[in-house]
Amino acid sequence: MRENEHIECWLTDMDGVLVHENQAIPGAADLLDRWVATSKRFLVLTNNSIYTPRDLAARLKASGLEIPEENLWTSALATAQFLKEQLPGGRAYVIGEAGLTTALHNAGFVLTDQHPDYVVLGETRTYSFEAITKAIRLVEGGARFIATNPDVTGPSKEGPLPATGAVAALITAATSRVPYIVGKPNPMMFRSAMNQIDAHSETTAMIGDRMDTDIIAGMEAGLHTVLVLTGITQRADIDAYPFRPAQILESVADLIDQV
Repeated sequence: MRENEHIECWLTDMDGVLVHENQAIPGAADLLDRWVATSKRFLVLTNNSIYTPRDLAARLKASGLEIPEENLWTSALATAQFLKEQLPGGRAYVIGEAGLTTALHNAGFVLTDQHPDYVVLGETRTYSFEAITKAIRLVEGGARFIATNPDVTGPSKEGPLPATGAVAALITAATSRVPYIVGKPNPMMFRSAMNQIDAHSETTAMIGDRMDTDIIAGMEAGLHTVLVLTGITQRADIDAYPFRPAQILESVADLIDQV
């Protein structure tokens, strides 16, 4: 196990690690301040592709966390970077919101429903039958199918909402085409984040609250992994998995004196 004082760069999940139901988790602001004070490179990661980094920074500020937009890395940004490397100047039909459409536009993609190279599915609160039907027909017509993340539900005040993974399953059922998913638990998400801050796996750590996304992807990317128990995975759940994080902590507050 790598010692935390030897870690030069930190990646951290957002929901369940730094914030919970739009409230900062105790210790999160202090940990961020500590990283800034000690000149640590860090990125806050989220599979949510709805928001641009600017919008996300504003939402986090309202929760009590000051995080510059350049320190935020979303599945939308990772997807846009991946597609830019695959096919510079390509064409995409997009189901998603500003976080995804802005990222793809900034990556040089043409957003169109006419002969796209890709169908790109992201998070949105306004999935429409018409848009999904169009996506199905385009995928059947040869467009390559990409999804930002595999999450099948998302939270709301009223209860779970269908999310990207659920809609992707619908398109797959209709086309027999499985999407390539860029976000967690694909280690691609972490590698793209590390490229952003010039980090190396040997000296980078990942903090997460989910064994099935954060920890497994961090482990597969060769990172030091830290599981916190303020989110989805609880201590009793850990033994159900055939792998373990390098560290298990009650919350990020326990990291402050270690970094």
